[in-house]
Amino acid sequence: MRKNILIHLFILACAMNTYAQAFFDEKPKIVVGIVVDQMRWDYLDRYYNRFTEDGFRRMISEGYSCNNCLINYLPTITSIGHTSAYTGSTPALHGICGNNFMIDGEKVYCVTDKSMETVGSSSSKGKASPKNLLATTIGDQLRLHTDFRSKVIGVSYKDRAAILPAGHSANAAYWFDDKNACFVSSTYYMKELPKWAKNQNAIFGKNKEIKELGDRISKTPICGTIITDMAIAALEGEQLGKGETTDMLCVSYSQTDIIGHEWSTRGQHTDDAYIQLDKDLARLFAALDKQVGKGNYVAFLTADHGAAHNWKFMQENKLHGGPWLYEEGRENIEKAISKHFGKELKPVIAAIYDYRLFLNHNTIKEQGLNLQEVKQVIIDYLISSPNVNFAIDFQNVMNASIPPILRDRILMGYHPRRSGDIIFIPEPGYYEFSKLSSPVGTTHGEWNPYDAHIPLLFMGWKIPHGATSREVHITDIAPTICQLLHIQQPNACVGEAITEITK
Repeated sequence: MRKNILIHLFILACAMNTYAQAFFDEKPKIVVGIVVDQMRWDYLDRYYNRFTEDGFRRMISEGYSCNNCLINYLPTITSIGHTSAYTGSTPALHGICGNNFMIDGEKVYCVTDKSMETVGSSSSKGKASPKNLLATTIGDQLRLHTDFRSKVIGVSYKDRAAILPAGHSANAAYWFDDKNACFVSSTYYMKELPKWAKNQNAIFGKNKEIKELGDRISKTPICGTIITDMAIAALEGEQLGKGETTDMLCVSYSQTDIIGHEWSTRGQHTDDAYIQLDKDLARLFAALDKQVGKGNYVAFLTADHGAAHNWKFMQENKLHGGPWLYEEGRENIEKAISKHFGKELKPVIAAIYDYRLFLNHNTIKEQGLNLQEVKQVIIDYLISSPNVNFAIDFQNVMNASIPPILRDRILMGYHPRRSGDIIFIPEPGYYEFSKLSSPVGTTHGEWNPYDAHIPLLFMGWKIPHGATSREVHITDIAPTICQLLHIQQPNACVGEAITEITK
């Protein structure tokens, strides 16, 4: 009897060891991250009947949908969204606080790096790198885990959407130089474009439509098509998914955001963009099926943010909404400060980015003004203004009388040297509107569901079929993928693995 028990225990131990070995040995050949710029979650339903079986609907029918994925920080901006999805972190820790922000009083664009040179054209489009990113990404962790044998590549129309997802140690990132009708990179990654990229650029260069469109290409569905072409060229040219370790391809579609800013969430332009994008996704998945085999890769799709409906559209339909006039608001704040101190003062606002005011501390000091008093004048002006709900001193968020959900998101988005001094929250449906803004377009950046509720789909290797309405966050994407790969999470990750997928 005892002998039989020992034999059964031995068999069980062997089985468990075999299972554990298989569990850790099995990995997908490639991870493909897809970010659709400015895609609202409800677009999945809005266009569902017009999608093909092989694009968005394939991800839904074969994969797993997180139907309540939210952005858990403020502001909801492109570069932040791309970074947060791949780092599992927020601006408070990864340091990318907007497309444009300030570092210790100096204005910066998120990926500008003047020490770099363009690779692939004679323009200055390649003077960029991930130097302002303070955290690692999924790709960085993958490269570290495999002693840098894994390949990681980013592709997008926008430089920031290619560079930030791919991370610090990426093998390459490529973005589009519309004036020269070609994809370029930076000397941060390479000295010369690989042969496959040169060949693909030659094809673009011969395309009359691409050349004639010039910088208008970003406002057409063709922009998504060339991003897909470049992603497939990278997949094939770099033989991604063919090595001994898992590779990663980060693809970001920018045309949907640029079209949305120009024509908003409704209308033929936006419709055409998503219908064509669906076809381009189908091509990308077909290329992956051919290159590495169906079921041998993991793909996820999300958005960096959503978008508000155009305020005129809202008003025409008797719904709450309107503009916060940027130029007028800035001018009136400066007047309020001068009036409070009883004299004409030099402007103290260095910039207003994404509902945040960056003050010029040197100018305030030079004029003998008290910083806290200046802040209070601004806050008093903003909260007494029409259609502004709250205005908060970043350094006093914990004591502010605001809903906890806003307090948490403000804190998660606040970096003390990069986020400015004051943030304000407009009423629902109201957003920043400049004299340069398209009157029929839209924007984003706020906490509201139209900006913060985004799609999140997973498909492929070991991904179960199903859906959940449980609240998850954009910061949960990175730890989920890392859990699937059995690698360490990015070094500033605050998200949690989505266990419905990783179990």
